[in-house]
Amino acid sequence: MTFARLTVVQVLPALESGGVERGTLEVARYLVEQGHRSIVISAGGRMVPLLEQQGSEHLCWPIGKKSVRTLVLVQRLRHYLIEQQVDILHVRSRFPGWIAYLAWSGMDPAQRPHLVTTVHGPYSVNAYSAVMTKGERVIVISSMIRDYVLQHYPVQPERLRLNYRGVDPDMHRYGYQPDAVWREAWYEAFPQTRQQRLITLPARVTRWKGQLDFIELIARLQPEVPEIHGLIVGEAKQDKSRFMQELRARAKELGVADRITFTGHRADVREIMAISDCVFSLSTEPEAFGRTTLEALSLGVPVMGYAHGGVGEQLAAILPEGLLPVGNIATAHALLLEWLKQPPTVPQQHPYSLLKMLENTLAIYLELAGTSVAGSASRPGPVVRRGSAQKVSPSASA
Repeated sequence: MTFARLTVVQVLPALESGGVERGTLEVARYLVEQGHRSIVISAGGRMVPLLEQQGSEHLCWPIGKKSVRTLVLVQRLRHYLIEQQVDILHVRSRFPGWIAYLAWSGMDPAQRPHLVTTVHGPYSVNAYSAVMTKGERVIVISSMIRDYVLQHYPVQPERLRLNYRGVDPDMHRYGYQPDAVWREAWYEAFPQTRQQRLITLPARVTRWKGQLDFIELIARLQPEVPEIHGLIVGEAKQDKSRFMQELRARAKELGVADRITFTGHRADVREIMAISDCVFSLSTEPEAFGRTTLEALSLGVPVMGYAHGGVGEQLAAILPEGLLPVGNIATAHALLLEWLKQPPTVPQQHPYSLLKMLENTLAIYLELAGTSVAGSASRPGPVVRRGSAQKVSPSASA
């Protein structure tokens, strides 16, 4: 077994917030820890200082800007890949994916890096989205996404690698509670939440993420649980300001405007979930994975979620009693009344490990590069075969 130092470039629109962005940083940090060179290309954002602090390089290019002018980056990227002798080009988003693919496909196959793409969601089915299936290896982050890709795109199943997202057990330790300093700062900022039964919906503010259902749930609970208080944790992009107004108007209409707090973007979602009685995932469209659900469960906090997509997969594996029929507020209401009286016990162990996800990602890179790291426990994720009846457990493919 010989050590080969890889140079890996990950490409995405920006590094502001979100699951894709956090996953990019996790892979970047792991690559550096394993002795490889990690480079990220994006338009920048609040996560860049941490990325660089952890040892990665960042190129601030407007590679996600949806404009014909962005096409000038094709040649620039092609030159950069050759100049830096990049081994792996890992694409995580569609528009940057096209820039990367055009640069990559125009290179001499003997000189170009290997191309990896990750399908992070059930993208609209069209030629624009198809770029995310053009990788020499295509990472799919849940069984739902694997099935979606195989159903809608003519991709060879042997190019797919199922690689579940994972949680760092040190960061999201079972039973974790924030310290007194954090609590004091929290209650100073949000005094209305003191001595309340807190239920939390951590999700960016957009229509399909379920905030309207959450407000309806609070309205049903409030007469029976006067101390109930809902936290909607997530930012509303500028183009979603009208929907935010709609949410506030709906809360006022139902008489629960004082029972709901919109926190906006928060860097302390872990702490907020840790002080919550229950965390919810009420996305009306199936989530590709649903990272905050897993993080809450890892903390030992009960989670309810609609029984579809990646969230449904997680709850089925960890806390099946938290599964809800999609859109059924009445069931959520009845179950939460029970849980507020007697919370369910969340299992301390689960199969969705961050380390397994990182090992599998590096193994995919090494599989393409034809090398292996001495002493590494890395292994390729399972090959996905069309029509296979074989089930892949999260522990085998996380």
